[in-house]
Amino acid sequence: MTTESGQPVEEVTTSPEGTWEVQVEEAGKYKVTLDPSTLPQNAEVRGGNNTRTPTVYEGNCSAVLFALQPKGAAGQEQQEDAGGASTFWAQAAQLTFEGLNLGLIIALAALGLSLIYGTTGLTNFAHGELVTLGALLAYGFNVGLGLHLIPAALIAVIAAAVLGYFQDRLFWGQLRRRGTGIIAMMIISIGVALFMRYVFLIFFGGQTESFAQYTAQPGIEIGPISAAPKNLVAMGIELVVLIIVGFALLRTRTGKAARAVADNPALAASSGINVDRVIRIIWTGGGAIAALAGIMLALSQNLKYTMGQEILLLIFAGVTLGGLGTAFGALVGSLVVGLFIQVSTLWVPPELKNVGALAVLIIVLLVRPQGILGRRERIG
Repeated sequence: MTTESGQPVEEVTTSPEGTWEVQVEEAGKYKVTLDPSTLPQNAEVRGGNNTRTPTVYEGNCSAVLFALQPKGAAGQEQQEDAGGASTFWAQAAQLTFEGLNLGLIIALAALGLSLIYGTTGLTNFAHGELVTLGALLAYGFNVGLGLHLIPAALIAVIAAAVLGYFQDRLFWGQLRRRGTGIIAMMIISIGVALFMRYVFLIFFGGQTESFAQYTAQPGIEIGPISAAPKNLVAMGIELVVLIIVGFALLRTRTGKAARAVADNPALAASSGINVDRVIRIIWTGGGAIAALAGIMLALSQNLKYTMGQEILLLIFAGVTLGGLGTAFGALVGSLVVGLFIQVSTLWVPPELKNVGALAVLIIVLLVRPQGILGRRERIG
C-alpha cells in the first residue's frame, strides 16, 4: 500500500478469512496493490485489475475489495456467451429475482413515506434515517446485547414504532398546531435528517458492520436462480407485511379513517374523525415499517450509518412513480424501480444502474404525471 505520490505505507498479509486492515495517519487518496503471486494456484483477480485507489476520509474506514475467480473462468464465460443465449437468460432471471428482492425492501420503506405524505402532506426527507435507525437498533440488540437476530429485530421494530409515535406527538404535531407550512416542515425534515445521520456516525462509527447471524449462507439453486435462504425468508416476510398493511387500509376502521384523512382532512374532522390520532397512528406504523425495511436491507447488504441516505432517492422514486400518497402505488412503483435497477445491468455498467430506474421514472411521469396509480387532481 502506498500514498498517491508513491510513498510506501505498509505491506500486509490477509487473514485466513481473507480480511486485512491498515491504519493510516492522515486522510487522502491511497493506492492498494494486490500481489497476484500470493494467490492460490487456481485463483485470479476478476477483471485482471489488481490495483485499487480508495479515498480515506478523516474518522472513517474505507473498504477495498478484490473479487477473485477460478483461473480461466473469464475465458469460459466468453465461450458460453458466444455459444448461445442461455447465459443471457440465466443472468436475466437472476437479476429479476434480485430486483424483486430490492423492490420489496424499497416498497416497505416507501409505504411508510407514502402514508405520512398522504395524511399530512409532508415530504419527509428524514425517512431514510428512520430506515437506518431500525437497522442500527437491531444491530445494537443483536451484537451489543447478544440477543439472537430474530428477537432483536422484533424489539427494534417495536422501539422504532414507539419513537415514531413520540416523534409526531412531541415534534411534528407541535409544528402542525403552530401552523407551520408544508414547505417549512420539509426543510425542517432535511435538518432532522442531517442531525440524525451525524448522531448515528458518533455512536455507531463510519465502518460497515453485519449482524451476528445469517451473514454468509450458501445459495439455493432454484432453476437458473441462486438465492440465499435468508433472502427468500425476507421476501416472504416483506410480502406478508405489505399484504397486512394493505388489508388494514381497506378493511379496518383505522385504515378507512386514514384514507378519509388523506382525501380531505377538513371533511374527515367534520365527520367526527380524530385527525391527530389517525396521523399519530400512521407515524407509529410508518416508523415500524421503515425500521423493518432497514433490517431487511442490512441483512441483504450489511449496514452502515449512511444506508438510509443512499436508498432515500430510490424510495422517493418508488413513491412518485406509483403515485404520491397512494399506498398501493408505492408498492407498484417500488417494484418497478427495483426491477429496472438490477435488470438494467444487463446493458449498462453496474455503476450506472440507478440511472435506468430514474430514466423510467421520468418517462412514466411525462406520460402519466400523477404516477401509475395516482389520481388526476383539478387545480382551481
